Amino acid sequence: MAITAAQVKELREQTGAGMMDCKKALTETNGDFDAAAKLLKEKGLAAVAKRAERVTSEGRIFIRQNGNKIAVVELVCETDFVANNADFISSGEKILDMVFEKGYTEPNKELSDVLLDFATRTRENMSLSKVQIIEVPEGASSGIYVHSNFKQAAVTIVKGSTDDKVKEFAKDCCMHLVAFTPAYIKQSDVPQSYIDEQKDIFKKQMEQDPKMASKPENVREGILQGKINKHLAEVCFVDQMFVKDDKKSVSAKLAEIGKEVGATLEFGDISLLVLGK
Repeated sequence: MAITAAQVKELREQTGAGMMDCKKALTETNGDFDAAAKLLKEKGLAAVAKRAERVTSEGRIFIRQNGNKIAVVELVCETDFVANNADFISSGEKILDMVFEKGYTEPNKELSDVLLDFATRTRENMSLSKVQIIEVPEGASSGIYVHSNFKQAAVTIVKGSTDDKVKEFAKDCCMHLVAFTPAYIKQSDVPQSYIDEQKDIFKKQMEQDPKMASKPENVREGILQGKINKHLAEVCFVDQMFVKDDKKSVSAKLAEIGKEVGATLEFGDISLLVLGK
């Protein structure tokens, strides 16, 4: 049977497939619109599978809080163009809806299938790479932040008070995490192997300094330990100078806020999220 331009146009508008692909599908199914749409979808999904090896270095992080739960969803794709597409963004928001509605705590087929239609239409490799749930304890404050590029985000829990000042501090800590990207939260989290490696680096640097040769061994050891302490303060979140008060460390600011609200505060869950990591 003859396939009309109107039929091709209608199928294209519904499926997002190319004009020639729509005409071919209608021809193969003898003008059966539903069968043609199904055929295009099947072919599209096959194409999606073939594209699964392509690198997905772009994407977007989504965060939402609902009651005492914070959901994090990460979608990855090939291009920045797709990452900023309204359909890609709405897919992330829909997945968040489903996470809260059904209590999902990790990626699964039902959540991933939300992307299939859009992936078929764009012919780009994309996937749901992360689903994370963070619970806010009773009597604790939470902060969430997504950077303007949507590739970095953070969640901070501060236990001990729900005062507005504490909530503001928790959000400020999120911005601090994104701005300074600390490698560790506190010094006890740092592996000894990392410390030993840094010591070796500093020792070699000191050996190249002529002024160090004349210093007694105990003095050189003291200088070495000072360098290690300074380095750890730079890579550990609680020891870094606070993003909104560079005269105080994060831990000192935590204690200061605690005094202001009359509570003993401590950090709970702290998450720095970077796309693809």
